[in-house]
Amino acid sequence: MNEKILSKLFDVEQAHKIDVYLEKKGYQAVRKAVEKMTPELILEEVKNASLRGRGGAGFPAGVKWGFVPKGVDKPKYLCVNADEGEPGTFKDKYIMSYNPHLLIEGIIITSYCVGIHKAYIYIRGEYENIALRLEEAIAEAEDKGYLGKNILNSGFDLDLFVHRGAGAYVCGEETALLESLEGKRGNPRLKPPFPASIGLFNCPTVINNVETLSNVPSIILNGADWFCQVGLPKDGGTRIFGVSGMVKKPGVYELPIGSSLKEIIFDHAGGMKEGKELKAVIPGGMSAPVLTADEIDIKMDFDSLVEAKSMLGSAAIIVIDTDTSMIDVLRLVTKFYAHESCGQCTPCRIGNNWIRKTVNRIASGEGRKEDLDNIIRLANNILGKTLCPLGDAAAMPIISIVQKFRQELESYMRN
Repeated sequence: MNEKILSKLFDVEQAHKIDVYLEKKGYQAVRKAVEKMTPELILEEVKNASLRGRGGAGFPAGVKWGFVPKGVDKPKYLCVNADEGEPGTFKDKYIMSYNPHLLIEGIIITSYCVGIHKAYIYIRGEYENIALRLEEAIAEAEDKGYLGKNILNSGFDLDLFVHRGAGAYVCGEETALLESLEGKRGNPRLKPPFPASIGLFNCPTVINNVETLSNVPSIILNGADWFCQVGLPKDGGTRIFGVSGMVKKPGVYELPIGSSLKEIIFDHAGGMKEGKELKAVIPGGMSAPVLTADEIDIKMDFDSLVEAKSMLGSAAIIVIDTDTSMIDVLRLVTKFYAHESCGQCTPCRIGNNWIRKTVNRIASGEGRKEDLDNIIRLANNILGKTLCPLGDAAAMPIISIVQKFRQELESYMRN
């Protein structure tokens, strides 16, 4: 059951072209969906597949679609989160670069299921070449009758647009993304109301990650049972793990959900670079609490990592070796979050700056005995006290680094 799903075209020349995609059974899932399935049946199939969001939170995609109210007189929208601003994360860029039609096919099926006629791909501004490739793929799909008016003579219409962001990390948060898409400053909204009822332009909106939607065609073609067998019963399918850091073969690896973190590092990524020894791993992008070298014998699925007091997040695995000082890791983390705070919430705006200043003072050799306790206190004052989860994204890795590597940090301060 290790058959690849998303990345089956990565090694095929000109894989981003629609003719190549059609040769590989592309758009058959759309045809099956609009010709042989009702929206209700599609929704039930996605729910049964246990497809959880691949952007970080891991919320079941089918359940999210089901929250969109029926029978409303407002238009409905789909927003694809392709912002990918989490440090260490680079999986979505490969899907959009090498297999854009897989994403488009997932968008079409999702829109048909929910009754959406306008969809947006919100892509980070730094991905300009990828945005151009997406626009080319959209034009190809329109020419072949898979987008636009009366798709495959089904009576279903869908327009798809690419919208470029401006490089703000906070716009990866779904409500900040909506604000930015509406032309406003990307500040998160207070929830509730949730986007499913009041989202883009105050209309019902579905927001899903690139990788999440790219799994939908396989579910429709092969069925929910098959998808669950590839992964886990409550967490179906594969994940694309982006591995970076001190390994011999950094890159992207598509593996069944529940694969061992130790196996990913030492088998698939080739193990540590010559002369390097493992010290720590960040398992799900910079916002995930760090794991020590003794904690990597763990399944890479949402529930297992929550039990380990970390998170799967974007499945971006950052491998840290013993030659790397954790004070340097802490400096990078605090610098990033202090810079990227949107400033709307006082705990995040003020707290992250104070943490950054404290860490910089420690790094410069002027640390004080009480500094580490103050960092923990400041981070706890951010945790759970902001409008959006990006406050938690800053606090959790900081707390875990100080707690798990306190002895090293204290030794640095003494010396």
